[in-house]
Amino acid sequence: MSKKTVQTLEDIARLANVSRSTVSRALNNSPLISQQTREHIQAIAREHNFRLNIPARNLRLGQSHTVAFVVSTQYPELTSEDNLFGLEMLSGIGNGLHALGYDLLVIHADPRDAAWARAYLDSGRVDGFILMTSDHKPVLIKSLVEMDIPFIGWGTPIPTLNYCWVTGDNIAGGMLATQHLIRIGRQRIAFLGGPAGSLTVQYRFKGYDHALQAAGRSVDPNLLVYGDYTHTSGVAAMQRLLEQAPDLDAVFANSDLMAIGAIRAIQDRGKRVPEDIAVVGYDDLPIAVYNNLPLTTIRQNLPLAGKLLAQNLIQYIQTGAVTSVTLPVELVVRKSA
Repeated sequence: MSKKTVQTLEDIARLANVSRSTVSRALNNSPLISQQTREHIQAIAREHNFRLNIPARNLRLGQSHTVAFVVSTQYPELTSEDNLFGLEMLSGIGNGLHALGYDLLVIHADPRDAAWARAYLDSGRVDGFILMTSDHKPVLIKSLVEMDIPFIGWGTPIPTLNYCWVTGDNIAGGMLATQHLIRIGRQRIAFLGGPAGSLTVQYRFKGYDHALQAAGRSVDPNLLVYGDYTHTSGVAAMQRLLEQAPDLDAVFANSDLMAIGAIRAIQDRGKRVPEDIAVVGYDDLPIAVYNNLPLTTIRQNLPLAGKLLAQNLIQYIQTGAVTSVTLPVELVVRKSA
């Protein structure tokens, strides 16, 4: 077969002695095809100057090779320059999608109504969705599952629903943070949580509670406050804690930004960190290292989380396989505790 006669996927398939679908996947760098087979097919395509007609292929297959990252209209700050967690996650997702030949689109959607999902799919603009499930109401997640919408969620899964998700081990994270504070001799350990209704926050509280119980202690309601993961809420919540329990000597904050806000509030009150009050954060964002007082924190591997969100969603779109992952977390000790 001459170079001029190689014009279709079928032509490549005959030369490589494989199926047309295998050629299509190989030319799109699908992880479902072995590296050896991909390289062999791509070499044949290069030799014959073959290029996929992307618009025609997308029109024929009903695929855009684009995935939407969904920002709740109730939490538009998720992608703002102040939300370092959201930006880290987006970076990991973008890198994961790029490696698979997919583009990333950021959209804003009403967390109370799933109509936007069907509209985006029917228009051919996207092939699936990635959500921060804690930013969306369970009824929305349930609607997406019932509508058979291709999506994956980051965050503690809703136990009664079967869908793709990736999450950190939040119970273990809460335990590691609290056990460390107990181990360094702290007696009055406060819990500075994210949104109280969030399953993720509830699981981190479970870890906090388990660690206290294992040490023969009980939860003191005066040592519990909640915010929304932001620096501002960390300052405000820590101020409330200092009023409610002026004798506290440690605090476990549910995000690094809240922890840094808590440190500011502690220092504004004339107390020292960690001498008077030790502080542990959560996530291990880059700011945790570069803060004026480097932060002891619970590390979540956000680049890996983003990559897995991308890979597992594309796998679901291509094969229908539901894959979910709980990522381990680890304690990183620095100067704040």
